[in-house]
Amino acid sequence: MPMPISVIVTTYNRPDALAATLRGLEAQRYRPFEVIIADDGSTGETADFIREVSEKFPVPLKHVWHPDRGFRAAAITNRAIAASTGDYVILMDGDCIPRPCFLDWHNRLAQPGWMVGGNRILLGESFTRDILENSIPVHAWSRASWIKPRLKGWTNRVLPLLISLPDGGWRRRRPRDWKSLRTFSMAVYRNDLLKVNGLDEAFTGWGSQDSDLIIRLMHAGVRIKSGRHSSPVLHLWHPEQPRDGAEKNRQELEKVLKGHRITARKGISDQP
Repeated sequence: MPMPISVIVTTYNRPDALAATLRGLEAQRYRPFEVIIADDGSTGETADFIREVSEKFPVPLKHVWHPDRGFRAAAITNRAIAASTGDYVILMDGDCIPRPCFLDWHNRLAQPGWMVGGNRILLGESFTRDILENSIPVHAWSRASWIKPRLKGWTNRVLPLLISLPDGGWRRRRPRDWKSLRTFSMAVYRNDLLKVNGLDEAFTGWGSQDSDLIIRLMHAGVRIKSGRHSSPVLHLWHPEQPRDGAEKNRQELEKVLKGHRITARKGISDQP
């Protein structure tokens, strides 16, 4: 029987990119799954869009929101995890487009005691603008269709889209390579997320929250499995975000690396 999956998509005031992400999720061949939008304080435009889309979306689509009080992606992601019902959770960003095989691959690679990190194809600025303005269904493009964008320099690479590799021992050769994972595309069993109390909301500002989560999962015995050459997401271009608090967070991360702490200081159990 297929495993129920919860896909948690973080977003903030970018409904055009979210629309492209949801088109990719709508096209997934895998069932059953649910989608939870973790909204870090977007305006009503995003809420209106989600409300409209949810009426015809083929699987349950939930919208979890909190007021805009600066960068609080960890807090809203924890609230989304608390609202999830799947056995397996996939964390992804609302500017990343999955292809129709995305959930198929994650289900295939899922393994108790392991978390899976995917990779991404970076899309250029003008290419991103064209995709969003014209609702181009790049999620459904064939492999051959990606040759031209690569030759034109519209993407940073294309090989992961052209070559898919099966599951095997090679995917488990670097079980502690925490730098290879980011929450733009990461899968982990929900019980493991609850065990570590989710993301640590004690981090303030930009950066290190995802690495902290991964390292604490490792402290809890969860190892890292590579999801490369399976189903990379298509990452839409965006301006670089302000990195307020990055240095302070990096210093906090060093403490986690050198220690043995498993649970978040403030996490899922602290959700209202």
